[in-house]
This record gives sequence, structure tokens and C-alpha cells, in this order.
Amino acid sequence: METLKLPHSLHCGHGGKKALFPFPSSSLSPRSSFAICPNRKFALSTGLFMRTITMVSPNIFPRGHCDLKEAQHAHFSKTSASASRQTMTEELMEDTSKDDPVSGDSIRRRFLNFYASRGHKVLPSASLVPDDPTVLLTIAGMLQFKPIFLGKVPRQVPCATTAQRCIRTNDVENVGRTARHHTFFEMLGNFSFGDYFKKKAIRWAWELSTIEFGLPAERLWISIYEDDDEAFKIWHDEVGVPVERIKRMGEDDNFWTSGVTGPCGPCSEIYYDFHPERGILDTDLGDDTRFIEFYNLVFMQYNKTEDGTLEPLKQKNIDTGLGLERMARILQKVPNNYETDLIYPIIEKAAELANVSYVLADDHTKMNLKIIGDHLRAIVYLISDGVFPSNIGRGYVVRRLIRRAVRTGKLLGIKGDGRGNVEGAFLPIVAEKVIELSTHIDADVKDRASRILEELKREELRFVQTLERGEKLLEEMLADAFLHAKENGTAPCLSGKDAFLLYDTYGFPVEITKEVAEERGASVDVNGFDVEMENQRRQSQAAHSAVKLAVGNGADITEDVPDTEFLGYETLYARALVESLLVNGNPVMQVSDGSEVEVLLNRTPFYAESGGQIADHGFLYVSDGESREKAVVEIKDVQKSFGNIFVHKGTIREGVLEVGREVEATVDAKLRQRAKVHHTATHLLQAALKKVVGQETSQAGSLVAFDRLRFDFNFHRPLHENEIVEIEGIINKWIGDATLLQTKVMPLVDAKRAGAIAMFGEKYGEQVRVVEVPGVSMELCGGTHVSNTSEIRGFKIISEQGIASGIRRIEAVAGEPFIEYVNARDYHMKNLCSTLKVKAEEVTIRVENLLEELRMVRNEVSALRAKAAEYKASTVASKAFPVGSSKKIMILVECMDDIDADSLKSAAEYLVDVLQDPAAVVLGSCPGEGKVSLVAAFTPGVVDLGVQAGKFIGPIAKLCGGGGGGRPNFAQAGGRKPENLSSALDKAQSELVSILTEKAS
Repeated sequence: METLKLPHSLHCGHGGKKALFPFPSSSLSPRSSFAICPNRKFALSTGLFMRTITMVSPNIFPRGHCDLKEAQHAHFSKTSASASRQTMTEELMEDTSKDDPVSGDSIRRRFLNFYASRGHKVLPSASLVPDDPTVLLTIAGMLQFKPIFLGKVPRQVPCATTAQRCIRTNDVENVGRTARHHTFFEMLGNFSFGDYFKKKAIRWAWELSTIEFGLPAERLWISIYEDDDEAFKIWHDEVGVPVERIKRMGEDDNFWTSGVTGPCGPCSEIYYDFHPERGILDTDLGDDTRFIEFYNLVFMQYNKTEDGTLEPLKQKNIDTGLGLERMARILQKVPNNYETDLIYPIIEKAAELANVSYVLADDHTKMNLKIIGDHLRAIVYLISDGVFPSNIGRGYVVRRLIRRAVRTGKLLGIKGDGRGNVEGAFLPIVAEKVIELSTHIDADVKDRASRILEELKREELRFVQTLERGEKLLEEMLADAFLHAKENGTAPCLSGKDAFLLYDTYGFPVEITKEVAEERGASVDVNGFDVEMENQRRQSQAAHSAVKLAVGNGADITEDVPDTEFLGYETLYARALVESLLVNGNPVMQVSDGSEVEVLLNRTPFYAESGGQIADHGFLYVSDGESREKAVVEIKDVQKSFGNIFVHKGTIREGVLEVGREVEATVDAKLRQRAKVHHTATHLLQAALKKVVGQETSQAGSLVAFDRLRFDFNFHRPLHENEIVEIEGIINKWIGDATLLQTKVMPLVDAKRAGAIAMFGEKYGEQVRVVEVPGVSMELCGGTHVSNTSEIRGFKIISEQGIASGIRRIEAVAGEPFIEYVNARDYHMKNLCSTLKVKAEEVTIRVENLLEELRMVRNEVSALRAKAAEYKASTVASKAFPVGSSKKIMILVECMDDIDADSLKSAAEYLVDVLQDPAAVVLGSCPGEGKVSLVAAFTPGVVDLGVQAGKFIGPIAKLCGGGGGGRPNFAQAGGRKPENLSSALDKAQSELVSILTEKAS
């Protein structure tokens, strides 16, 4: 393939012949070209657009005054702040000229700088794990601002801009097949929270597209909502877009809703036209071969009520999204998003391991390489954000993507790690490239690299162990499905039960089973699969692509109730005013004795549940001024709602509580101390874990309760006993050091620079609280803590276990619960010593001796039972009878009364030896109430006839309300209906006689 170079791409638009900006080539700054693959290079200079355009020289427009006038209307505000803008541009120029101006990193930076220069606060991307119960993963840039859009949280800035990492898996089957579908993508967005609205949003979007990114205006098409005349006038009259390139579209396409009710509004989209030569007649913006939507502007101006009425919002908002991968595709002039510098290096690495050339590959191979490139991005960023493979929820999303990538790699011919080690894993090698590219997407990914790679390796190798067997079984199942379909004249369909077996036993996500089945021309009974595993499927499907918003009573409350002033760091007692009372979520003016109530105060010493720490307990007292209590409210929970409003949940124990009354808020000091002790001990535990098992381990969740602490952390194996002892020793030493804690409030940037650790899943503002145990631990934390480590008194780990793949959990006690735990253990040990009549240090040896004696006695009993069973079997051996004409086969089916399963097995083995080959024995018994045991033993002569014990015994066991199976020569089963045993054995005998008579004739 010839090298394609565009050294003067600033001169002409994307494929257009007419000069867009007639700069001489000498005015272009030197820069590096972006290499999409070894034989293709691309370059497009746009780094100087903004500075030059703001000078507004008539010479830069090909049609002189006409274009100048159009540009003034299309690109600039009539009240331009050109001087300040030029200053800002010069400041940004130095940054944007450092690399290729059309690289993905540059596009991201230029977008953020563009809106930062227009008063927007640049905010970091939120985690892929959202703080929102309505969605499983972060699926849109606006998600972190949802409480602001609802009016539940006051805005901190009037407008913001972000580059948000997003995950969507609802159309994963399209990944690699189309030019634009991804599971992981970046959404660049600008947001207005009641600041600017439609006019500025449209004008800035156009200026960004045509001036900053240099897209030819004649290649841009606009869609608007069919009734949005205001947007039409702005696009046409002010921006200058021709009428024929503005498409009015219906509610399904261009009216955004958050759900049945809630904020909503029209939207407008900007499309790029790859083939303007096709003309303007009968154009369809949904034609992916010609158009790509790259910028969506949502004008959030209405609230939709339950009856469908659209009420104007008091605060009109702007929510936009520009797809980074899509803009990169346009500017880098590649045929699809995958061949941009954001993804293509990952694809190249996968192609290297598969020993293929992407450029020369056929479409199917390219599709598989794209799948790996896409999925590895999603997997790496999900694991980095604390989502580990499992069979439920977010973990199922990761596991599904990993296993789909593994299978795709095998289809490409990647063996082992692709570098000669057939026992190795290839996903970590590809993931290294993803991590290398992560610097400007999420800087934390590189710090978590070792954990990500280890988790990928472990998950891939675990799946590979069953992949081959599962694929073989799937092929057998599909063959059976095709045979059944042919016999019945129906379409081939894999049963839900078979799909579940593949999932449950071989780890095949049902989506992979569907893909393989569809490749073979069959379908899968997904409804049947759902029935088999309803719980897991319900959670795995929770990752939908709609963000639910609702405007309810809560939004009204926030207008009347200010944020609660928290006093709990300094005091456990305060006088406060009752701002509002809620019963069943509805505002009331007073609440009487016995009622459950939610109390909103203007100030409080009560800690609200957050950061893993449970809420304070205590009381609210209302006195009548004569030292008598007029009302008493017992508080059992405190939650933060609508931002920073504390909701005290409790019960009126006596009297009447009214809005506007003054209360004495009193926290239970003993319970608060327990929480403080456990919270500080949690910080010490994390520090000790890092010291003992490695710095790469990190928190994955926590609970700080009054009776214990719970700490979840990322680690790939159980802790050894000596490690637990070492961790306890380190923590108790720190406690004994009696170190004074230090608490500071500082900017988030400074805290991170100082090395403070962020709590998992927490969101932070610009100012953060840092809790430090000098020389030991420094964490961002809003919880309550002891003043001195000596207050903790003692620390003990009471359990350590795995709760998910790569996630371990420690439960521990400290302070008063530690003393209670030690005393309880001491009490039980004393009782044990008294019972066994030994000293404490001799208990272990005594128990081991008792267990050995018990084992020997059980073996003797088992041997006696086996002999008894054989004796009983010898008495029924004479009941065997022969069947068959050419070959005599002995059959014996008998009930053995109440002997246990092991003895039944011994009896069956004895009988087949006595009856000799060929023989078939089926025995049953009722070893206990509601229990049935069955066994089938067939000699080689019977098995050779095609009669297998494992397949035969299952249907018989079903008659007794059970099931079972086993090998061809021997199988066991059980049931729960002893009353059916007799008829089941009769059925077994009749079937054996029928089958073996036919086989041996």
C-alpha cells in the first residue's frame, strides 16, 4: 500500500477540492505525523486555528467579505472578549502543539481547553462504578451530575466540562461488526447548570467543530426535534446552516427523556458527512455508510409529570456529549473508530500475537481483532476501578468480556501467551498496551497495573481450563439440536437447560453460547436459560443504557431546607432547630408518640452514614423550659440526602415533636467511641496489609460498625496464618506506640500529592479532610477517629475469607469489642478445659486424639455395616433371574430396607461379583425419614450392549423425587419420597427386562 501523506491538510477540508483556509505552507508548524499502521501516515494541522481565527482577518476567507460576515454570525458572540480569548489561546497553544493535533489525547485536551476558556470548570472523570442505584455502570457523561440536574444537590459551579469514561454492553454483539460500536468509550461533554442555554450551547458546538477542529461547514448536518423552532432559528439564522441540511426528527430520535417522569427536553445532533457527493435529496442521517453523529446537545428544559404534561423547569440545563473515538475517526481520516490511535495500537498487539497482519487480513479476522481491542480497554478500566470478575452484577460484565476476548483470541489462533508459552495467558500482554495508552485517560491505571495483569492472567487461565471441554460439549449439543429439528421439522434451537449447563459447569456466558449457536445457524432458548438462573441474569442485565431521573418531593424540600451544619467532630451534644419532619417521605408539621419519623435539623452532632461508617445513635430531647422533657425521639439511623442534608431517622418515644422547635441533640458516646476505634483500626489494617502482602493491594469496600469492622481488599489468595499473625502484631504495636492522629482540611490535589489514599467508591470535592497516623497511614476520610492510637486498646482478626474472585474480606474487632471477644473466648476455653479435664495448652492434643478415636470407631462401624449388607445381599442373590436368548444376562432388582448409601454400594458390588458377567443389579433402600438411596451396578457385558448405569438410574430416581448419575458401570442416586420406592424399583425391573431382552436376543 502506498504511503498516504497530507502535509498541507490545513489547506483543504476532508476530501474537498476547495481551499478552506488558504495559508501558505510555510506558515505551518512542524509536527510529528500519526502512524496508524506501518504503511499509512496521517497529519492534519489544526493547532493554529483558534489563535488565527480570533484575529478575524478578511484575508483568511476565500470569498472575502461574504465569508467574513457569515463567520461573524456563525462563530462569534456579538459581545466578543477577543483580548482575553487571545491570551487564553496563547496559553493553550504551547500545550496543544506538543503532539499531533489530531491524536486522541490532543482532541481530548483541546475539547477541555476550549470550554475551560469559556468559563467551564474542568472536572475529572467519575469512576465506572457509579454512585447511583439505577445503573450498574457509568454509561453517560451526565451521570455524575444527575443530582444537580434533579435539583437535589446545589451546583458547585455554573458550568463544567469533562472527559468521562463510559461502559455500555447492551449492544456488545455489534462490537467489531460496525464502525462505531464499543463497550468502552470516552464521552467529552460540556454542561450548564442553569447558566447558559440553547443559544450558547449551539454556537459553541459549531465553533468547536468548525474552528477548533476545522471540520468543513459544508460537511456538517444538523438534526433537531420536530417542534423545536427555537433551535432551528439559531442553527439557520444565527449559525448559518442551510435549511436543507437541518433535519427535523421525531420524539424517538430527538427528544430526550429520563424515564416515564422527570427532566426531559429536545436535543440536537451534529453529523459528519463522509460522502457529500451523494447530494442532499432523500438523505437519511441514519445511514452509517455516509453519516456519523459525533455531537449531541440535550436541552433539558421540561419536567414530565405523571399525566404526560411538560412543565418548564425552573432551572434549564445543558447536557452534551461528543464521542472522542468518533471525532478521532473523522480527524484522522480512517474508515472506522478502531483504526484511530486510541484503539489501533491494541489491535496491532493482538495481531502480532496471532501472527497476522491487520492490513492484509480478511473482514472476519479484522472483526475478531477489533473485538479484542475494544474489550481489553473495557476490562482494564473496569478492573482498575475495582470491578473484579464474578457471576453477578458488574463482576459478570467483566467476566463476560474477558471470556469473550479469550475465545476470540483462540479463534484467531493465539496459543498460550502467543510467545511460545502454551500454558501462558495472552490477555495480560495485550493489556500492557492498554495500560501504556492510559496516561491521559486515567492516571491511576498504571499504578494498578500489576493487580490488573494478575487478575487477567488468573481469569484467563481459569477459563481456558474448561473452554476446550465446553466447546466440545456445545458442538455435541448443537448436533443434537439439529438432529431433533430435522426429525420434527422445526428450527434448530439449543435448550435453556443446555445453555445453563455450559454456563454453570464450563463458565460459558450465555451470550457466547448464543454467538456460537448463531454461527452454526441455530438459536438458544434464552427464556429457558433465564428460568434456570433468574437471579444471576437479573443482575447481569442491569447495565441498561438509560439514566433514570425523577423529580419528587425531595426536590421541593431542598428549596426550603439548607444544608445541615455538622458539629460531630468537636462535640456529641448540640442545640438545634427542627427544619422539617417527614413521615413516609411526606412533609408534616408535627409527629406524636409512637410514630416513625425523619427529622431534618439545621445543625447536628450526629454522624450520617458514609465512607463505610454506620450512623450515630442517640436522642433528641424537647423540654418545656421547666427541666421536664416534652418530647423524646430515639435516633437509630442518620443518612445524607439531597447533598449535605442530614436525615435523622427515629421513633417518637414520648410527647409531640413539631417543626420549628428547638431540640437537644445528644449522641450515644459509648457507641460513637466504638465507631471511632473501628474506623481508625481500619486505617491501620490497610497500612499493615500493604506492609505485609504488598503495596498493590487496595481497599474494595468496608464497614465500620459498633461491634466489628469489615475490610474488603483486592488480593488473589487467602492470607497465610503467619501473615495474619504478623498483621495483628504490627497493628497492636502501632496501638501501643500511642501516636497522636492529625486531621487536616486541604485541596484534593495537595492531598493526593502528599500521598493520601482515597477511600473506595467515595466522591470528593475540591477541599478534602485528611486523617493521618504519622509514619503509618494517610487517607482521605470524613469519618470519626480516635485522638490517639492507644484508645484502640487492642486489635484481633476474627475471620479472613474470599467473597469474590480476587476479593478477600477481613473481619476484626478493636477497643471494647476486642475486650468482649477475648473474654468470650476465654470463657469458652475454660469450659472446654473443664470438660476435657486438661490444661489450656493441652486442649489441641486432646481434641486431636478424640477425633482419631472417633475416626477409628466410625471405620469399624462402616466395616460392620458393609459386612451386614453383604450378608443381606447373599440372602437375595438367589432372586436374580436370566433374560435374553442368545446371551443370558442375570438381573436383580431388590429393596434392601433401611441400609445406608455406603452399605448399599457395598451390597451392589458384592452381588455383581457373585452373579458374574453379564449381570445388572439395581438396589434401593430408605436409610432415614424422607430419604431414598438407589444404586445401579452393571458388568462390562451389559455396558457393551449400550446400557449405562449412569443414564439408567436418573429417571428411576426422579420417580422418588430425586436424581443422580454416575459412570456407565456404576451409579448412585437419591430421592425424598420413600413411599414411591417400591413402584420405582418395579419400573426399574420392567425396563431392564425389556431393554436387555431386546439387546441379548
